[in-house]
Amino acid sequence: MITTPALFYIFSAVLLFAAFRVITARSPVYAALYLVLAFFSASCVWMLLRAEFLSITLILVYVGAVMVLFLFVVMMLDINVDAMRAGFWKHAPVAGGVGLVIALEMAAVLIPGFNLPSAPAPDAADLKLGNTKLLGIEIYTQYLYPLQIAAVLLLVAIIAAIALTLRQRKDTKHTDASEQVKAKKRDRVRLVKMQPTVERSEAAADSTKPTGESS
Repeated sequence: MITTPALFYIFSAVLLFAAFRVITARSPVYAALYLVLAFFSASCVWMLLRAEFLSITLILVYVGAVMVLFLFVVMMLDINVDAMRAGFWKHAPVAGGVGLVIALEMAAVLIPGFNLPSAPAPDAADLKLGNTKLLGIEIYTQYLYPLQIAAVLLLVAIIAAIALTLRQRKDTKHTDASEQVKAKKRDRVRLVKMQPTVERSEAAADSTKPTGESS
């Protein structure tokens, strides 16, 4: 179909424009918004390539969670953009050289992958299942142990990040749940018996009379 290549070139052009604006936008908020646009365009390209799982994952994980959190952090921080851009042109040649080396390395790795023999035609049963279901079958059958190892590594990384950032501050008040559970009624409320009426002494009664009134 002619529509699919046209949409591919449109989304690719939007992706390149958004990626360029991410590194050239003066405001960090605008840069984050252009990055959201770049992710969305990449998701559309993957959808055209029939990689539905990767497309939806990119929208849900990066656009829906990571970028929203990053955008809130950028908006709450007071970032001095002028100080950040002070040495931009000074370090631009070095950054361009490093980017060129990275691009060449990626090309050396990816270009041989395109020179593959023709892939076998998929079975009719595979076409009925869909890409997402086939990917799930491959992950949870042939790659089950690597998936579990990756999950354990992510769990260890999460626990390590929490442990590294956990600091006991002495200037803040916190509650101990175990102490709250052990609390008894007698520790919270103390009933005191008091007389219903108190008799006034004569001296106190005299002091309350107006001046000049005799008893």
